Amino acid sequence: MLYGEIPSSLGSCIKLEILSMGRNSFQGIVPPSFGSLRGLQELNLSWNNLSGKIPDLLVDMKSFHFLDISYNNFEGSMPTDRIFKNLSSALVAGNNKLCEGIPEMYLPTCNFKEPGNFEGSVTSVLYLLFVSWLRKKQKVSISSSSRNLLLNFLQSLLKATYGFSLANLLGVGGFRSIYKGVINESGTIIAVNVLNLLRHGSFRSFLVECEALRNIRHRNLVKFLTVCSSVDYYGNDFKALVYEFMVNGSLKEWLHPIGTENEVHQDQRNLDLFQRLDIDIDVASALEYLHYHCQTQIIHCDLKPSNVLFDAEMIGYLGDFGIARFSPGSNYNSSTTHSGTTGLKGTISYAAPEYGMGNEVSTHGVMYSYGILLLEMFKGKRPTDDIFQCTLILHSFVKIALP
Repeated sequence: MLYGEIPSSLGSCIKLEILSMGRNSFQGIVPPSFGSLRGLQELNLSWNNLSGKIPDLLVDMKSFHFLDISYNNFEGSMPTDRIFKNLSSALVAGNNKLCEGIPEMYLPTCNFKEPGNFEGSVTSVLYLLFVSWLRKKQKVSISSSSRNLLLNFLQSLLKATYGFSLANLLGVGGFRSIYKGVINESGTIIAVNVLNLLRHGSFRSFLVECEALRNIRHRNLVKFLTVCSSVDYYGNDFKALVYEFMVNGSLKEWLHPIGTENEVHQDQRNLDLFQRLDIDIDVASALEYLHYHCQTQIIHCDLKPSNVLFDAEMIGYLGDFGIARFSPGSNYNSSTTHSGTTGLKGTISYAAPEYGMGNEVSTHGVMYSYGILLLEMFKGKRPTDDIFQCTLILHSFVKIALP
């Protein structure tokens, strides 16, 4: 509900790193004083009534990681340097009087008479492909109408997460960053897992998880909504998996809450004995389904508290199938999903010891991880706790305490 011109006094906040002023009614131009914000990393001015040309000061920001000026009234030639070279870092959708810029933005030339009507931004050059084609491992061409539909979907994804801003970042895993998002039209809260494609093995992890989620449905497995795979003008990939958001977080957060001054919040993080039993049964039910009742046996390989999530009713859901394995007898391409006999499969202290000696993954290994999970839940100690040194490990610690 804020309106008027952006105060130039903000330029004196020289140590400012993140500034979000989106979804207001600010008018006028970006203050020249913003050129003093040399430490600014993120700037969100989207959904306002700002106008004029995109100022050079935004181009000169060397510290910029993310800029969102979408849905304003900016006009004139698009800059082509620094952050404006990166389609995933500079969002400019909804500024229909912008022109030229880098070729992959598909903006009109600056002598174009009619206002542009293309729903520009990063989505104007990202080609979304749904993962159904992954079964056949082949590229698919799509019609212009299908392309527009898919582009609109990614635009919704960007809006839902405010351009994958740090404020919406829930956590960072081995291959991915997880963002919270809200679909405005329906109010649905989602969790968007964006793959870090610069990390070795992330693409394979994406394929494995897609194949696993394509074939499984169970009340104690994370609710998978959709997937997107896109590529920009340079051939750089963008891949993300979209899940139903789990409002009560992970088992790790409940077992080992981060210290806070809010003692009431801490009290709410306590799990009684019966809740812990219910959670154990939820996880066991998911594992039973994966091992014995789904079409192709799936070995999870990374069972640990951070991969057990809770909905509003505190029902447990097993998630993260990025390093899952399919049984050797499955029809799925084992060269893509089976790791062979080398390398550790899972997380240290939760993975079965035999994996460290090169043994094949198995359901027995998963049940070892499940045992560690049980001991951690009922004793409240991580298997990596500082007290576990030399001969004292979680197993013996629990055995001593059992009487």
